[in-house]
Parts: sequence; structure tokens; C-alpha cells
Amino acid sequence: MSDTIKDRLRAFIIENFLFGDTDYALEDDASLIDNDVMDSTGVLELIAFIDEAFGIKMADADIVPANLDSLSKITAYVTARKAA
Repeated sequence: MSDTIKDRLRAFIIENFLFGDTDYALEDDASLIDNDVMDSTGVLELIAFIDEAFGIKMADADIVPANLDSLSKITAYVTARKAA
């Protein structure tokens, strides 16, 4: 299931933050913020996507880099929340 989640998140990031650039090497553990893939507005877009795509409403306390700074971290967060 997490592969499907990761694939959906990867597709969203490529489409919305990389403007469809599939040549960009989006590594699972690379920081989206430090690598200028996503900014604070992008975080809000990502939160809205997580709510819409996975039915997860993020609490303010969950909106931290530990949950949202890389594809791996986002996937782990969504997977854990769906399992709860």
C-alpha cells in the first residue's frame, strides 16, 4: 500500500512543484525544502492534497519538517495515519 501512496505523492510533487519535469532526480530522502522543490505555500498545497487524496486532516502539531520534508517522510506519515 505504501508504494501506491508514495507513487501518488511523487506524481503530485512532480506535477505541482516541478511542473511535470520528470527528468528531475526526486530522491526519496532528499529535503524538498532545502532543495527548493517546495516552499511554505507548497506545504499548504501538499496538506490540501493529503486531505483530498487520502482523507487525512493534519493537525497543526503534525505540520513539521519531520513529517513533510521528503517523499519518504510524507509517505511514512500518511501510511501511519491511514493505519491508525
